[in-house]
Amino acid sequence: MIERSYSLACALSVLLILCACGGTGGHTSFPVPQTPSDVAGNWQFNTTSSLSGASSLSIAGSIQQSAHAISAATHIEGSGCFDPVTTVILSGTVGGDSISLSTPPAGEQVITFSGSVTGITLHGTYTIKGGCADGDQGTVEGVKIPPIPSSLSGTFTTSTNSTFDGTVQATEGSGNPDGTFGITGSATFVAPCFSSGTLKPGTFPSGSFVLGRSVAFEIATDNGTLKFQGTMDQATGLIGGSYTILGSTCNDVGTAVFSNSDPWAY
Repeated sequence: MIERSYSLACALSVLLILCACGGTGGHTSFPVPQTPSDVAGNWQFNTTSSLSGASSLSIAGSIQQSAHAISAATHIEGSGCFDPVTTVILSGTVGGDSISLSTPPAGEQVITFSGSVTGITLHGTYTIKGGCADGDQGTVEGVKIPPIPSSLSGTFTTSTNSTFDGTVQATEGSGNPDGTFGITGSATFVAPCFSSGTLKPGTFPSGSFVLGRSVAFEIATDNGTLKFQGTMDQATGLIGGSYTILGSTCNDVGTAVFSNSDPWAY
């Protein structure tokens, strides 16, 4: 009797082990959580519509991330359906290299992005429902922009084609609610009208800030204010654009190019 009970117990034990392992020769597999890509930071997106005659959009701003949950604060240019000054908020998720973002459904125009992230780039699709851009859809390409270099050397060309030099020491902030990254720092110049200045941090569209590839400097000098608006090129390390001098004894407009000894790197 004891022997039969022992045999029965052994048989039950073997059966339980086999069941726990998924049956003979099998095993139970559990999904391994995918580590989400790191997408937090400053982004520049550009769309290509599949609709004939539709405008391409430039979408720039910040993405905040907490594990798989993400939110973005952006500004959209390139279409009369969007006011560039208005901050467009999106939220979504990132799982592994897959990403999705959309505006709140209560908004007049619901924008949805979905795609995949590879390193610092995003490839995917977008759709717009509602509002004057209703029905627009196509592809979207994005790139994560690294922080602005801490030291930039600038050459300014005046309206009379003379030149002067300047150097900007910049520190990029952690991010503003509108999707911009404020810039603080100082500047020195080899110029006839001023020699030094301080960067005034700000948010789009005034002050000193970074938004996607756009860079703005507002420098309070010892003789007026110099305002610069330009676009960065990660490949060359150059920021090119235009400037205006106001409230000075030598008010002027012209162009400027800032260079960095080391192109943007990650």
